[in-house]
Parts: sequence; structure tokens; C-alpha cells
Amino acid sequence: MSNKFDDIAPLYDHEVEQAIREILVDPGFQHAVKYIIPNIDWEEFSAEMSRYKTKGQFQAEMIYPVVTMLGMKVSTSIKGDKWENIDQSVQHLFLSNHRDIVLDAGLLNILRHKEGLNTTEIAIGDNLLIHPWIDKLVRLNKSFIVRRGLSIKERLVASKHLSEYIHYTISEKGESVWIAQREGRAKNSDDRTQDSLLKMLALYPEDKPFLESLRELNLIPLSISYEYDPCDYLKAKEFQQKRDDPDFKKSQRDDLLNMEIGILGQKGNVVFRFGKCINPELDKITEPDKRLQPELAAKIIDKEIHANYEIFPCNYIAHDLFNKETRFGDKYTEQQSDEFKAYLEKQIAKIDLDYIDHDFVWDKMLEMYSNTLKNYLEAIASK
Repeated sequence: MSNKFDDIAPLYDHEVEQAIREILVDPGFQHAVKYIIPNIDWEEFSAEMSRYKTKGQFQAEMIYPVVTMLGMKVSTSIKGDKWENIDQSVQHLFLSNHRDIVLDAGLLNILRHKEGLNTTEIAIGDNLLIHPWIDKLVRLNKSFIVRRGLSIKERLVASKHLSEYIHYTISEKGESVWIAQREGRAKNSDDRTQDSLLKMLALYPEDKPFLESLRELNLIPLSISYEYDPCDYLKAKEFQQKRDDPDFKKSQRDDLLNMEIGILGQKGNVVFRFGKCINPELDKITEPDKRLQPELAAKIIDKEIHANYEIFPCNYIAHDLFNKETRFGDKYTEQQSDEFKAYLEKQIAKIDLDYIDHDFVWDKMLEMYSNTLKNYLEAIASK
């Protein structure tokens, strides 16, 4: 690999053994592993980790079984759908809605591994690399780094660098890439692709127009559907905090809690559904104004993501409750409705604020679960 990408790229295989040695002696890493796998034999675990010589070996023999075990623990079922939309003769950029900070990419890659496909490289924001061991671990797991919190001038340089790396990975390195459609998760589950992300992806090659550059990535929209969002109450809490204090900002501790609850909380049924490569749709864009093209490309991606959601009974129930109607009464039973309401109450009871505006947070949680269905209905109506 060209060493011009050393600052953001995953580790080289020759760096793997050293990185593992450093991670194993880090107290933070030891604490995290013991938290996720409470009864672990640390000496046995260290000896196993120390055997790995390559990223591929580390993923297949450590990450795959651990994430599979975790997935089974936190979900009722996990399935991948519409694999036939992936052209295996080329590499793809998989661009998905963002539901969970860690597991979106983690579960995608265990599903790919099960299908006999190579894992993707993973885009991860440096705001999550709170400790040095996290930085090493994610790069060991084929992640590359997206720099955040930069000045405008620095951001442009970093964006060009990142764009070139993604093109290089797909075209020359022969690896597919996963990236979320936006920075941070949509708190209300109204998933929309950021134009700025698409502009970044098309910054390289500099001499190519936007649409041509985007086409080179063979972009496939991926829809991730979790029946339940374990962070729903944390998002509702944040909505109230922002309403009560417009200057409210989440702390690093909040980010870690979100990550922890997101990984370990119950998700119900989970579906990863691949859309169609957007290249034929990009070919239909005739808008001559270059400034409007990213917006049109984002709409193509969003429509494909929305149309491929898995819709669960709780989405129909939430939509009816939120809109005070019984439009989808035939899609669920009274018992399912009662169970979902009880679930929401249980989640709201976890909110640790001195004053909880029950009606406000209840509505916010209904909105999260109903927006998925709202966007799905709009997408299939316009197909």
C-alpha cells in the first residue's frame, strides 16, 4: 500500500503482532473485554490473541466468533437479504443508514463472512477513538479513520485525502468499503444521506466531474433495520435536554454510554438488505447545475434505503399511535400493541433526569419508530 495513507488506513499485516502486544497490556482494553465477556480466562485469551499474524486471521478467528456470539445475545435473529444485488466482479462502497455506532459494520461483516465474501473496510470517526487501544483495535479490524472537528481549511485537505483513500481502496486495493450516510445517527430515525458526504466521496480524482467520480465507487445503498433501538430512551432524553437547554451538548461519557447500550442492548429482529447499485440511476441525472447533483444523488440513495427497510409490527403500532389512528390495525394484534406500549414505558423509566416530561419523550419515541414506516411508504409509492 502507498504509505501516503498511513495516518488513516487500517494496520498493515506486519504491524499486527506489535499492535496486539500493546493492546493486551492496556488496562482499558482488559476492562472492556471483561465487561463484554465476564467469565473470560485472561491468560487463555491473551495467548489466543498473540497467535494472530494478519488482520484477516484476527477477524476470522477472534472478531467473527465474538461478534456472532454478541449478535445472538442481543438479537432474536440476524439476516442478510438481496445478496444478488452485489456484483462480485467489482468492489463496492456500501452506504447505509446508521443505527448503531459499532454493530452496523460489525454485523454487516459477520454476514459477509458467512456468505464467503471478504469483509469490508470500515469508516470510523476519530471522535470515537477515545483511548489509544480503541484506535489500534479498530485499525486491526480493517477500519480507516475519518477526521472530525477540523477547521474549514484542514477539513478540505482531510476530505480530499479521505476521498482518495476510498477510491484507492475500491479501485486498486480491491477491497469494498462501508460508510454511514451521515455523521452521527439520525436521532428520530429519519434517515437522510448528507450531500456533504457525497461531495467528499467525489473530490477524487480532481479532474473528474461529480457524477463520474461517484460512479467509480459502484455505490450500493444498504438498509439496516433493527426491530428495537436499545438507545431509544437515551435519544428521547437528549431531545428533552436540548428542548430545555438549547446549548446542551453530550459529554464524552454520554457517547461511551450510547456505545455501550447500543452494543449490549436488545434489538429484536435485525435485517441487512442490499439495494441496487445506483450507477444506472446516476446515468439518468441530466441536471446541468453541478451544485444540485449531490442533492439528486442523495435522493436516489435515500429512496433505495427507505424502500428496503424491514417493517416490523412495532413500526405500524407506533405510526398509528403517533398519528392517533388505526390505519394499520390489520398489521398487528392487540397483544402486540399492549406489549409495545409496555416496552416504551419500561424504556422511559430508564431516563435519569430530575424531571421527565412523559408525554414529550413518549411522542419522541413513537416518532422514531414511525418515521421508518413513513419513509418506507413514501419510497415504495414513488418507485
